[in-house]
Order: sequence, then C-alpha cells, then structure tokens
Amino acid sequence: QVQLVESGGGLVQDGGSLRLSCAASGGTLSSYTMGWFRQAPGKEREPVAAIRRSGGSTYIDSVKDRFTMSRDNAKNTVSLQMNSLKPEDTAVYYCAASTAYLITNWGIPEKYGYWGQGTQVTVSS
Repeated sequence: QVQLVESGGGLVQDGGSLRLSCAASGGTLSSYTMGWFRQAPGKEREPVAAIRRSGGSTYIDSVKDRFTMSRDNAKNTVSLQMNSLKPEDTAVYYCAASTAYLITNWGIPEKYGYWGQGTQVTVSS
C-alpha cells in the first residue's frame, strides 16, 4: 500500500514561488495517476493538477501558466512548482495517487485511493 508524504509548504509573499514535493513508499509512483488537490478554510477540496502514467499533465484554469507538475521516477516523487503565487492560492495542499488511468475525471477526489497528510501553503498580500 503506497504511503505519501508532502513537503515544501510555507509562507511566501504575493508573487513568490514554492515547490511542493510528494514522496512515496510502498509503491512505485510511475504506476499511478498522481494528483494535487488543495483545501482552503471553509471550502471544499478542489483539484489543482494531475499527471498521468504516460507523463501528460493537466491543470485547472486558475493555475495554468503558473504551476507545473512533474515526476521524478528515479526518486519516486512528484512535484508541484508554483510560481507567481497569489493570496487565493492559500490552502492545505494534498498529494494523491490513483490506480486508474484518469482523463476527464482526474479532478474527482473519490477516484484517488491514497492521500498524503497535506502541507500548508500561505501567500501573504
């Protein structure tokens, strides 16, 4: 059973950058569809990005051209490079893994069977 641990969160100013990482144990991440989700206080968890086993990635509109998701199969990690951060990006960010090959339904949390504990990202204005 794969276990996921996120790191890299923190406090950054408006316009700054952070790089989140998700490390896995008990499984090979290249075998999974990997997703990043976030949840702000008082809001539902929302999808941010996903990367398929083929390497293709997809993003929600509000982070396109600012965030980049990538895999490092040698290190068994996935990352989320976040640039030009905005206060509305403030949330707890979660890494998730799915055994399914997700295309249009990549943003549905219930499709992911494995989750990390989350890492806080705070963007100050």
